[in-house]
Amino acid sequence: MSINQIVTPLDSGYLDTKAQYVFYHKMVDFALKELIVSAQQNQLCSTQEIIFFKQYADLLLYSIEAMRVKYMYDEEDNMKVDLTESGFPNYLEFRYLFNDLSLKEKYVNKLKDVSELQEEFLDSLLRKKEPVSRSKLFQAASIIYYTSVEQKFIFNRFVQGKIIKAPEGSAGEFMTSWSFFDVGCNRPFICFMYFDFEGTNIETNKELIYEMLMATADRDMSLDIMAYGIDRKLKDIKPRHIKRIDLGPFHNVFAKDENQITHAILQSIANKDLPLESYALSLKIDEVVSGSEFTEGGYFSKQTLQKWNEPVHQSYVLAPHRIIQLLYSKTPEVMNGLAKPPIQIADLEISKV
Repeated sequence: MSINQIVTPLDSGYLDTKAQYVFYHKMVDFALKELIVSAQQNQLCSTQEIIFFKQYADLLLYSIEAMRVKYMYDEEDNMKVDLTESGFPNYLEFRYLFNDLSLKEKYVNKLKDVSELQEEFLDSLLRKKEPVSRSKLFQAASIIYYTSVEQKFIFNRFVQGKIIKAPEGSAGEFMTSWSFFDVGCNRPFICFMYFDFEGTNIETNKELIYEMLMATADRDMSLDIMAYGIDRKLKDIKPRHIKRIDLGPFHNVFAKDENQITHAILQSIANKDLPLESYALSLKIDEVVSGSEFTEGGYFSKQTLQKWNEPVHQSYVLAPHRIIQLLYSKTPEVMNGLAKPPIQIADLEISKV
């Protein structure tokens, strides 16, 4: 099946051909790279935040590429693109990938010898003059997958960044980052926290801080509630500024949600007004900063906590010029509610061979 045979608005969220796997990966790879450049150019993130942002995006891209290698020739299973307001692979795909790679040593021992498989490829192509069978291609892909993909680089449900000294002028002395893939909305989130530490040695407390963040800030929730939960857990930690980036939805031909932007793009693709590779990416940035402090608890268990200002919510849309024109026509109320006019990014061009 060629790229031109991809059914568009109403089919399932499965990728079931080599062409679709290659097509989808190119779209995600291109969109995330455009996002990183645009976030820096439009000052959506600081210089240090962009460095962390790129690291988390690289893990996401690495994982999706691993899925492509794993599933491309698999006749029994297909990768699933989430049907909620996401456009990214379903969370369970990341979970399956992580669990599967924990058993890689078991599978590697069962793989066919590379030299034997090469002989079979040559026999099919040169002597029999016929294409290599899908089953042999799957065996070759499995060898690449199990011998080259590293579990530690898979985008997990929670990914913790290191604690470092915050850049000069930040709200706190230290900063850290983390990322999580929310199971409910099936989208990746990237978080940054600037904080002060009032203990004696932050090095001996880093693991406690990491554990606290994983237990308290690993899902989509009201940002002030997240901030309060972090503040309560460890008395020596004084969060001053928390920033959370919601990546998505990724609006593309494989998304099937009810989002207005997704619907407008899918309808235009179905009407042949837009090419299959048309895409847009929504981005939401929430921030909250501490304003003052208050004391909570009784005489023997007093704790000084932050009183948080009202969270700031900002929505952005990144899209090529033609898509921006379409969205102003089809979804003017969404465009008018953005923090700034839609950010123009490059068109994606994929050969339809």
